[in-house]
Amino acid sequence: MLVLLPPSEGKASSGRGAPLKPESLSLPGLAEARAAVLDELVELCAADEEKAREVLGLSEGLRGEVAKNVELRTAGARPAGEVYTGVLYDALGLATLDTAASKRAGRSLLVFSGLWGAVKVTDRIPSYRCSMGVKLPGLGALGAHWRGAMASVLPEAAGDGLVLDLRSSAYASAWKPKGEVAARTATVRVLHAPTRKVVSHFNKATKGRIVRSLLEAGAEPGSPEELTAALRDLGYVVEEGGKAGALDVLVDEIH
Repeated sequence: MLVLLPPSEGKASSGRGAPLKPESLSLPGLAEARAAVLDELVELCAADEEKAREVLGLSEGLRGEVAKNVELRTAGARPAGEVYTGVLYDALGLATLDTAASKRAGRSLLVFSGLWGAVKVTDRIPSYRCSMGVKLPGLGALGAHWRGAMASVLPEAAGDGLVLDLRSSAYASAWKPKGEVAARTATVRVLHAPTRKVVSHFNKATKGRIVRSLLEAGAEPGSPEELTAALRDLGYVVEEGGKAGALDVLVDEIH
């Protein structure tokens, strides 16, 4: 099973250890595309803070994020699973998984990123600010930049098991499963059971809990149908969505 996650907008500070080693990142087929984004992002942020803030869509209060990007090559790196924070990652709780579930997380969780393309939660990266919706002056829209490299790398990473796609639309634009991979790809919506309306905050929390439940149970569904059965066994209320591979998870409370 391969689980595709969005990153978090907010991130923990960089570590104090060794800096980024690009050659150590998973999915080496993305190395050239990563280097291109890293080079332009660092150059942009070092040359013109105001322009960089505009390109990155940062408010005045986030001006410090530009300086953070300037230091990407020298800042301490830490596992991506520690860098990404926020509602989904709080609910997922990687740090509190037992040893077996933590190993499964290292194998199966892939976080999409405007800067790195996609990384495993065990890959060591510095804290950064660069969303997939950014359009860099030289490279252009990052979603389009990543599509070429992803097209050859991600199908291999998907292996022959289920692909559970929990990405937001901006990150889904970087790679869309096709062919037989698409046939074994599942997506999840979280609906408020009484109203059947999509929820926002609780959507992220529920997705984090779903991933944690699957990791703790050692579940290895091979298809959307097997995922539905696995989630029901774990106590979730699941219905088929409107499209192939689409699942609706119903929740009673929104908090």
